[in-house]
Amino acid sequence: MIYVLIYIVFELYEVQWQKADTIEGMLQRMYQYYKKSIFLFLFMHPTFYFAVIFMIFTNYNLYALVLFGIKAADIATKLVLVKQLFVDKETSAEISMMLQTPIHWFLPYIGLTIYPILVYLALH
Repeated sequence: MIYVLIYIVFELYEVQWQKADTIEGMLQRMYQYYKKSIFLFLFMHPTFYFAVIFMIFTNYNLYALVLFGIKAADIATKLVLVKQLFVDKETSAEISMMLQTPIHWFLPYIGLTIYPILVYLALH
C-alpha cells in the first residue's frame, strides 16, 4: 500500500506544477523547464521514474508494464507538442485550436484515479 501512497504524492506534485486553464497553458508551463534543460523537464516527472523502478520491482508485471507504457507515451506526447509549439513553432490550425480549448478542472486529476489502481493491481 505504501507504493500506492508514494505514487499518489508524485502524481499530485505533477498535477500542481502542470495545472493550467488550457492544454496550451500546461505546455507553456512545461516549456519553462524544457528550455532550461531537457533533463530538468524529465526530472519534473517523478511518476515516470516511479513507473520504471516499479516495473522492475514487480518483475515486469502486466499492470506495471501498462503503467510504464502510459507514462512513457504521456511524456513522449508532451515532448513532441512542446517542441512543435515552442521550438519549431509549427502547429496545424486544428492542433492550435485544440490546445486553446479550456479544460475541465477535473481533467488533470484523472491520473489520480487510474494510475494508483494499476499500482495496486500490480502488487496483488
